[in-house]
Amino acid sequence: MQTHRVKHLPIEDSKIQEQLKDSGRIPAHIAIIMDGNGRWAKNKGLPRISGHTEGVESVRDIVEACGQLGVKYLTLYAFSTENWKRPREEVSMLMRLLMRALRDETDKLHKKNVQVRAIGDIATLPREVQDELRDAIEKTKNNTGLNLLLALSYGGRWDITMAVRKIAGEIKNGNLNPDEITDEVISQNLSTQNIPDPDLLIRTSGELRISNFLLWQVAYSEIFISNVLWPDFRRKNLYDAISDYQKRERRFGMTSEQVSRSNIKSE
Repeated sequence: MQTHRVKHLPIEDSKIQEQLKDSGRIPAHIAIIMDGNGRWAKNKGLPRISGHTEGVESVRDIVEACGQLGVKYLTLYAFSTENWKRPREEVSMLMRLLMRALRDETDKLHKKNVQVRAIGDIATLPREVQDELRDAIEKTKNNTGLNLLLALSYGGRWDITMAVRKIAGEIKNGNLNPDEITDEVISQNLSTQNIPDPDLLIRTSGELRISNFLLWQVAYSEIFISNVLWPDFRRKNLYDAISDYQKRERRFGMTSEQVSRSNIKSE
């Protein structure tokens, strides 16, 4: 049987986490658009890669905090389909950084009971990155804690396009009637099949865009915009986002009265 050592938190941090757990519902699925690495580096007179490198520290802290809070799924927008358009040198450095991060962090994630998963057009990644990613997924596949989804070479439009192609194939083969296409059928053909839609979408750096991230899945996600650049985003900022989320009423198209009656029935 695999055992996982519990890390003792600083008293103040532990207290904040307990308050969040007592105050309301912890989001089951948090998705994050990690923006602002380049601006962070520019503000400090450093090369852009320095921002991406420091951003790994933020990933480490947020993953750990989510695991401690009991978040079930954390999806990180690590590399988009549009990011391939960046200068070749920057893309190469990003791929090397990703490969090194996977190599260095997999054992640590495994010890923390984190399961690593990936969504996106993985076949377009360099072979070395694919190998490291495959090793991380294989090593952590039986872990039962936080599910860490890395969105790599991912785009929401790509995701929906792939789903449409799969569904069209099923229709062509006579396995599906067009009248049978439902929201559920589409959801089950996306890269996030069997994963609940995000409850909370966080975007750092103050930008007010979804940037082609989980376009179908965030239809009813609560959105939190942080002005903090990603390399400076740490668990305190995550706690602020979750606290804000807990104050919101999620209506999913219903009225407040309907939500109240629904909540009463479910209790």
